[in-house]
Amino acid sequence: MNVGKVVGTVVASRKDPKLEGLKLLLVQNTDLAGTPKGSLVVAVDAVGAGLGEIVLYCAGSSARQTDITQNRPVDHVIMAIVDEIESGGKVSFHK
Repeated sequence: MNVGKVVGTVVASRKDPKLEGLKLLLVQNTDLAGTPKGSLVVAVDAVGAGLGEIVLYCAGSSARQTDITQNRPVDHVIMAIVDEIESGGKVSFHK
C-alpha cells in the first residue's frame, strides 16, 4: 500500500468498455506527513475520495482485488481515505 494525495481528475470520453463507470483520479505519492514525493499515478476510486484528500492506494495485481476493479485493466486503485496516521506514538497526519 502507498499513501498519496488526490490532486486531480482524469476524464476519458473513449475507453475500454471494462473501464466504463469508473472514476479516475490523479494521485501524488506522499510521505506519512502528506509531503509530496515521487511520481503521479492515475488510480480508480473505489471509495468516493475527493480532491485534496490523503488516501491509501495500491498498485499492480493488488489493484484488481476490490469489488469494482476485479478483472478490470487497472494498475492503481484508491481503497481507503485516511483519517489519521500515527507512527512511533506521534501523529504525522490528522484529517
